[in-house]
Amino acid sequence: MSEVLDAARRAKTAAAALAPLPRKVKDAALLSMADALVTEQDRILEANGRDVAAGREAGTSEALLDRLALTESRIAAMADGLRHVATLPDPVGEVVRGSTLPNGLELRQVRVPLGVVGIVYEARPNVTADAAGLCVKSGNAVLLRGSASAYQSNTVIVDVLARAAVGLPEHTVQLVPGTDRSSVDELMKARGLVDVLIPRGGAGLIQSVVLGSQVPVIETGVGNCTVYVDASADLEKAVAIIIDGKTTRPSVCNAAETLLVHAGVADTFLPLAVKALKDKGVTLHTDARAGGYDASSVPATDEDWAAEYLSLDLAVGVVDSLDEAVAHIRRWGSGHTEAIVTRDVDEARRFVRSLDSAAVMVNASTRFTDGGEFGFGAEIGISTQKLHARGPMGLPELTSTTYVVTGDGHVRG
Repeated sequence: MSEVLDAARRAKTAAAALAPLPRKVKDAALLSMADALVTEQDRILEANGRDVAAGREAGTSEALLDRLALTESRIAAMADGLRHVATLPDPVGEVVRGSTLPNGLELRQVRVPLGVVGIVYEARPNVTADAAGLCVKSGNAVLLRGSASAYQSNTVIVDVLARAAVGLPEHTVQLVPGTDRSSVDELMKARGLVDVLIPRGGAGLIQSVVLGSQVPVIETGVGNCTVYVDASADLEKAVAIIIDGKTTRPSVCNAAETLLVHAGVADTFLPLAVKALKDKGVTLHTDARAGGYDASSVPATDEDWAAEYLSLDLAVGVVDSLDEAVAHIRRWGSGHTEAIVTRDVDEARRFVRSLDSAAVMVNASTRFTDGGEFGFGAEIGISTQKLHARGPMGLPELTSTTYVVTGDGHVRG
């Protein structure tokens, strides 16, 4: 019998016992889990050090090693994320809408847990704590399937969290057994045991789960995020926004990957932006017009315009209008996050209305597309689909609803 299916059966049993628990029990468990991460940080860092060393020996890129690595400050941030989730309202039991029907029946649509949530994700072991915390708070049992590259880190983190989850049913938080593709395949076949799968990682992982799963999937998306500098932009702010979007943490999905500049400000803006970006070590992949501002740039190809680099690389182009910028984004973007820098309110509104992305920033960095920054606590992922959940997914997105109908001996007849 499959070890993965065994874990899913245990999770299903745990989910039934977890769903009716009151907020105070779940919050107490979250606070205990947060404290345990800090108390056990040496053990976690030791395991993570082995994962990082193995990754470096295998030739893993520095960008991916950055996503994999934990530090004391990152573990502290994981613990703070759990504590913050504990302060958030419990979505379970929230009345989404309600009314009294003409026949006197009272109708309420109430939030309930999804049940068993499977998370398939790559590299970042901080996701292990984030996902566990959000699932616990929303009343869901969770099956965590991280990448093989972080297996030792995730094994210890899940052990720490599960042991500290006082008051919760056993097996509320589990690591999916196995490190090869077969364990993911088993998880994708666990229809009836797993209620939803959420893939989180590169395009290859996401598409393989979306196309191959027999379990319902909430699709998260890659982040080919664009910053458009409009003709009326405050150029000093525009430089700060593209530097923040590209260089503060290039290995994450909300990092800027494309810069489009209106021709009316290109002569003034691009020399400033190129210098600032080159000072940060960014390699520019430019169209013919933008290439004139950086002799060391690389000519951009179709692959560059579509790329989620996750590195210090940036595609740069010059456009003649906002409409041209929108057309470029609609063709090449991934529907994650776009930003406009402008002082023209009408152009900002038109940019927002013309795009079809999960998040649109006006005079702000793409890096703000994040559950924590939005006030949701840690996020389970950023969805670019259009069903149920879109954008950073917090607690409400981890619930479904039940209709509760109350009568007084009503019969339909």
